[in-house]
Amino acid sequence: MNAGYAGETITHQELLLTTDPASAPDSTPTPDEAPTFAELGVHPATVSALAEAGILRAFPIQAMTLPLALAGQDLIGQAKTGTGKTLGFGIPLLQTVVSPNDEGYEAQFKPGAPQALVIVPTRELCIQVASDLQIAGGHRGVRVLAVYGGRAYEPQVEALRQGIEVVVGTPGRLIDLAQQRHLDLSQVRVLVLDEADEMLDMGFLPDVERLVSQTATVRQTMLFSATMPGQIVNLARRYMTQPTHIRATDPNDAGATVDAIEQHVWRTHPLDKPELVARILQADGRGLTIIFTRTKRTAQRVSDELTERGFAAGSVHGDLGQGAREQALRAFRNGKVDVLVATDVAARGIDVQDVTHVINYECPDDDKTYLHRVGRTGRAGASGVAITFVDWADTTKWQVINKTLGLAFPEPLETYSNSAHVYTGLGIPTTATGKLPRAQRTREGLGAEQVEDLGETGKRQRSGGSGGSSRSGSSGGSSRSGSSGGSSRSGGSGGSSRSGGGSARAAEPAAEASGDRPARSSRGPRKRTRKSGSDDTTAPAS
Repeated sequence: MNAGYAGETITHQELLLTTDPASAPDSTPTPDEAPTFAELGVHPATVSALAEAGILRAFPIQAMTLPLALAGQDLIGQAKTGTGKTLGFGIPLLQTVVSPNDEGYEAQFKPGAPQALVIVPTRELCIQVASDLQIAGGHRGVRVLAVYGGRAYEPQVEALRQGIEVVVGTPGRLIDLAQQRHLDLSQVRVLVLDEADEMLDMGFLPDVERLVSQTATVRQTMLFSATMPGQIVNLARRYMTQPTHIRATDPNDAGATVDAIEQHVWRTHPLDKPELVARILQADGRGLTIIFTRTKRTAQRVSDELTERGFAAGSVHGDLGQGAREQALRAFRNGKVDVLVATDVAARGIDVQDVTHVINYECPDDDKTYLHRVGRTGRAGASGVAITFVDWADTTKWQVINKTLGLAFPEPLETYSNSAHVYTGLGIPTTATGKLPRAQRTREGLGAEQVEDLGETGKRQRSGGSGGSSRSGSSGGSSRSGSSGGSSRSGGSGGSSRSGGGSARAAEPAAEASGDRPARSSRGPRKRTRKSGSDDTTAPAS
């Protein structure tokens, strides 16, 4: 059935011939120029559901994908996060499935078996995509289920037993449920692989292929990826039929991404960073802010320090249980906290609007990571500010990033918390100190957001008072975090993790951050590994 990867390529410029990419961020047409969803042939019930959510007109990638996808064609969409690609594949997917409210539902071969499958790399992206599809399909009664690790199996199994039209899931939990025969993929007629390059980076591609092989032979397949490395192209050749390749970005999109954002690159002293961040967070017009760190331990320490300084902060990293991670994300989206500290891996898939500032607490490892981080702000034509801290030891690393992206910061500016350019460049009041004045502490804080009981064990959970985080042990292990020189432990059933107070830090392992590898029985015996000089010693997650 596979005719290979040899389809037509459509670029952004071919669709919007009258739009100058340099004149508008992301070349997004004005509201009057963009087509409505009704004009694109979307089901009236879906149009109505989107209108209730305030979504009236299509973004460029939606305008390009919908006519083709609604006709049942296979698609490869190349677009960065935040361009609206979820509805680009979600609307055609919803239009294809038959819901219990539709005529002909009972006439299906297996009513209630999933008809569409969306595979994503991370839990956070899984939650986001499922939420968007639930909104768009709400008026038609389409049942959407998010399936990912960190949650108890029973509710997911029960939902599948009662019947589901669309499953959105991470590879590990999907395979577990399929192996236990709770998940039947034989009726899947629409398959979506979202952020395929991220799944490749995280080592999930073999799992993805196992899942694809269980779906219906005749199906529509849509693949979305920011980049197209060779292994992704090979995947398309094996499982897609003459796909149309759609590019919703300009050829020099990497430069366009950062050109739309006000950037500052500073050489900083590690001991002065907390003071410097505290002042940046008092800049005029600052809204939601994401701070990126390299390790889990640093993320928790920075979050705790900011809380002690009066800021409403939360953190997302691999040492936290799924309930605590979702608590922090909900609090951030709801505005109960306005500062989210995250590791790179844990932040994959987080799509939050109105982020005004991004702070790279440590220099990114490469240009791709830099773009991923700063791209969290300045979305959909909005302005954004990105500040990058570069330690002396990371100067060479930064210079490579700077040269690759063609930036104008070959030598980071020597910066301290009392440097004049910090105040003038970011609009920080000269009276600002290292603590947020009590009169400005108006956010409810992380403790105001409930921690949902997900039936998980062995991961650190948070419960806390206003604006802060406190710790409580969870079954299977305990966890503590401290400042430099302390220790951190997290225990889960069958394994443990320890970190010492060494100065060297290793990046967070992808498998632990996602927590979504298939069950131990399907992966063979696990081995405990120790990284010398690292503050994150881990065993592969089961």
